[in-house]
Amino acid sequence: MRTGEINLKRQSGIYSMSGKNASDYKLFFIVLVLIGIGIIMIYSSSAMIAYENFGDSYYYLKKQLVWFIIGIIFVLITVNIDYHFWDKISKPLLIFGLILLGVVLIPRASKEIGIARRWIEIGGFRFQPTELIKLIIVIYMASSLSRKQREIEVSFSAWFQDLIILGLVCGLVVLQPDFGTAVILGGTVFIMFFVSGVKLVHLFSIVLSCVPLLYFLIFSSAYRMKRFLAFFNPWQDPQASGFQIIQSFLAFGSGGTFGLGLGESKQKLFYLPEAHTDFIFSIVGEELGFVGALAVIIIFIGFLLRAGRIVFKAKDSFGCFLSLGILTVIGLEFLVNISVVLGMLPTKGTPLPFISYGGSSLIFTMASVGILLNISKES
Repeated sequence: MRTGEINLKRQSGIYSMSGKNASDYKLFFIVLVLIGIGIIMIYSSSAMIAYENFGDSYYYLKKQLVWFIIGIIFVLITVNIDYHFWDKISKPLLIFGLILLGVVLIPRASKEIGIARRWIEIGGFRFQPTELIKLIIVIYMASSLSRKQREIEVSFSAWFQDLIILGLVCGLVVLQPDFGTAVILGGTVFIMFFVSGVKLVHLFSIVLSCVPLLYFLIFSSAYRMKRFLAFFNPWQDPQASGFQIIQSFLAFGSGGTFGLGLGESKQKLFYLPEAHTDFIFSIVGEELGFVGALAVIIIFIGFLLRAGRIVFKAKDSFGCFLSLGILTVIGLEFLVNISVVLGMLPTKGTPLPFISYGGSSLIFTMASVGILLNISKES
């Protein structure tokens, strides 16, 4: 639904608020439930590996609790900042984000793990600029599209500059390399473009023109090519490129309808890599079964529906685009993560929002929730 339709329905009185100047606390409650599930599953899936690596079964649990507290602080800050403040500083924020993405590519200024260079470490604290850039690009695009909305439907040049900026950001992200985040950023901005009035034929043409580039990015990198081929037939290389997704299948298969029971997973015992991060949903399926996995999905859908209400009730186009962008980023991360662990997409390092272990993801996602709550409060 385009923003013009949203504004028309709002002016017609179709949508009404049950309370004045009140944040959507049901949304925040759903977020707390998801984080609570995540904390439980992080401990369940990481206790053995934490003890093996650090001699402390609670190592990952304690770190996640610290990040949760920091995330709560970020929520309290962003929920009390008028969301129009982000409109005013959108350009400086973008420049700051581009600088961080550039710093990550400097060998001595960033932390490299495996083949990936995605982390900046300051005073013992390590964070991923890509998690921050997701929020920054949404703020910038919301600001730009809300200012040029009348021009966008009739002029290609009105949004071409935004397309160039998206390409620059995605290019820096791919160099880390982080192909999954680049896809999520591109998908989010294209949805924002469509809602702003950009013609679908233009967006489809751009996607088609990117196909050769996507082909080159996949098949010019050995590890991406192996992941892509393993997606079609993981059993062709069950001890290497297909190992992780096969172990995920075994986890879901072992869980059955009601699961093996909380803490009873076998795949977390050094079989399934990244069991407490990107593949934590596999452990949910193994320990809590189909019923538990479905419950998590339903709770997530509840979050997306509550966030969708905020999009429709936003009092101006900037609030509408900003809430839409935040909703889309979180929704696409959720969809991609679930699809990957179920073998519906090639393996990508995309966390499950609110549930996967990771400080950067949790903190900046909670900051985004605070912005959503402020938009709700101001509506």
